[in-house]
Amino acid sequence: MRYRSSLYCVGISALLAVSGCSQQGAPKDQKGFGQPGGRGGQGGSVVNIRTTTLQRISLQRTADLSGTLVSPDQARVSSEVAGVVRDVLVEIGKEVKVGQELVHLDTVELNLALQRAESALRQTEAQLGIDSSRGGQIPPDDQISTVRTATANRDDARAQLARAQDLVSKGLVAKAEVDTVETRMKVAEAAYQAAIENVQALKASLQDRKAAFELAKKKLSDTVIRAPVEGAVAERPIQRGEYIRENTPVVTIVRMNPLKLKTGIQEKYANLVRENQSVDFMVEPYPKEMFHGKIAFISPAVDQSTRTFAVEILVDNPAHRLKPGLFAKGSVLISRDSNVLAVSEDTISNLAGISSVFVVQNGVIKQTTIETGEHDGKLIEVVSGLKGDEVLAATNLNELVTGTKVLTADDEVDPPAADAPSADGHGRGGRGGVKRAAEGRGAQ
Repeated sequence: MRYRSSLYCVGISALLAVSGCSQQGAPKDQKGFGQPGGRGGQGGSVVNIRTTTLQRISLQRTADLSGTLVSPDQARVSSEVAGVVRDVLVEIGKEVKVGQELVHLDTVELNLALQRAESALRQTEAQLGIDSSRGGQIPPDDQISTVRTATANRDDARAQLARAQDLVSKGLVAKAEVDTVETRMKVAEAAYQAAIENVQALKASLQDRKAAFELAKKKLSDTVIRAPVEGAVAERPIQRGEYIRENTPVVTIVRMNPLKLKTGIQEKYANLVRENQSVDFMVEPYPKEMFHGKIAFISPAVDQSTRTFAVEILVDNPAHRLKPGLFAKGSVLISRDSNVLAVSEDTISNLAGISSVFVVQNGVIKQTTIETGEHDGKLIEVVSGLKGDEVLAATNLNELVTGTKVLTADDEVDPPAADAPSADGHGRGGRGGVKRAAEGRGAQ
């Protein structure tokens, strides 16, 4: 029994010795770790990461917007006279110029109305003695025939009264004869005054009949409906042979170049948005193409329900590719700032709306909260939280917290010198120190 116990103890000792030698001679992994996820030594678990630094970039400031393209000039052309549509000269989508004929109406009734108005005008002109061959000027009142006649009758009555009074004074005629002549003179003067008043009435009537004649001419001219603005025909609701009344819409014309983008911008940009600032936007028919415009008009008031202020943007559209009514989405190019601090989006961890980065300080992580701003590709502006000289972790962020020890690529590529021992006597905690310690144990 003693013999067997001795053999058992000897076997256990030999097994422990072999195990110890095996552990001393076992090679480390390529990262310098004794087991996966950690590094040998007294430092505990160490995470292998890649690092990056902050950048200084030039950043374009923008304000997002969305809105609808509209035509700055949209005319719903209506008929100013009633009549039967004889011809429609345009179709939907056709380009028209200012003054181009669009619709023709029947002219028979309006021609008759014009002739009637002209006849009444000529009659009044004849009563006033107006000679159209002499420029159509109204002659003085004393040269108008009715006035001349009344003037002659008045003068004759006055002369007869003077003769009768002379004869009465000589006793040649009776007093009754003088009274008769005097009455005739009063009648002549009243006729003269009536002739003058009639001339004044004719002059007023002349103006009325001239206006009626010009109105009849205009109505006849209005049977040809013309384009008041340049653009494209968007609607044509009437048909040939249809009877239309006054103010009936016949054609809708929209101006295609330029177009106007109506939108609203958040109130926080009210002090930054200015006229003539550039705007980039996209529309659904051309998803891969960027269109451009410039701010033309800015509302001075903010909408209290949406907290935005209205902005109108003029957009050149020479090829008419953009159409009124299209929805547009883009941004206003407010300003360009230089020397802006930015980090790669790979270095940022977002949790519950809070952004943070992992700063590497002497091989240890410090989690730091930051405030971010604009994006420029994969770079994100850092508004606050960093100075600019920090080194940040760029990989394995989900394994990092404040106090985590890390091994960076620089630690692996540039091992410490052999004559620079660390506190544990095996070098500065890098892969080179572990490897040299293993080689030393192998040599022994």
